[in-house]
Amino acid sequence: MSGEARTDVEAVEAANAALYDAVERGDIDALAENWLHDEVSVVHPGWPVLTGRDEVLRSYALIMANTEYIQFFLTDVEVSVAGDTALVTCTENILSGGPAEEDGSAGPLVGGLVVATNVFRRAEDGRWRVWAHHGSPVLVEDEDDEDGGDEGIDGVDGEGGTVL
Repeated sequence: MSGEARTDVEAVEAANAALYDAVERGDIDALAENWLHDEVSVVHPGWPVLTGRDEVLRSYALIMANTEYIQFFLTDVEVSVAGDTALVTCTENILSGGPAEEDGSAGPLVGGLVVATNVFRRAEDGRWRVWAHHGSPVLVEDEDDEDGGDEGIDGVDGEGGTVL
């Protein structure tokens, strides 16, 4: 791998990390700085495709406003760069929580897995910015249901519906 290509991979890795960092901090301005200004799209797990910068940023603002705490532990990160386009795939190991308890202690925390694809494009200023994000939930076997109960996969009931 050439020195320039390695630099691009590192720059894309940093841009990808900045995207998740902005969401963790609930910083919509920092998040907006990480997205291109045109032709962007996002698919959050369970949501339809959202297109256009305003709609994409509005979706993140809603998520941030309704999430007291969120932290991403990214694993299986793979980066591929082709010219001015880059593809990042990863697993988002998400820890999130609701409002604090009345006594001020932390609210309940919930974990989840999402596989994500982030597509970046090099902007005119040379920075890598998000062009598209797609996240899909990962269904995992429920260890408590080895006896053949109604739920063989976490989050999916025996009727094929989702249990959240």
